Amino acid sequence: MTEPAPAIRVIRNPDRNRYEIWAGDRMAGFSAYRESDGVTVFTHTEIDDTFSGQGLGTILVREALDDTVRRERTIVPLCPFVTRVLQQTSDYDEHIRWPQAAHDEP
Repeated sequence: MTEPAPAIRVIRNPDRNRYEIWAGDRMAGFSAYRESDGVTVFTHTEIDDTFSGQGLGTILVREALDDTVRRERTIVPLCPFVTRVLQQTSDYDEHIRWPQAAHDEP
């Protein structure tokens, strides 16, 4: 009999300026940000190698973006992974302020 997959949850950890994704009791990754003047700048996203290939990076970033929008903040993607997620959907278009270099990438 196989063990059930651990519950996945995303939390905002404002003390560490990052969103964290947890698989059960293990932190599987994070997306770091900085905030000022109604803007959330996403700087880096990282998933532990143990959890790679499971789609957790996308779940993490989508939840972080959803929370950012709920908090009525503008998204600025400096992190390449966050940029790729945003380029794959129009769900957040009205909430993004693109840095010039990220917006010009294919």
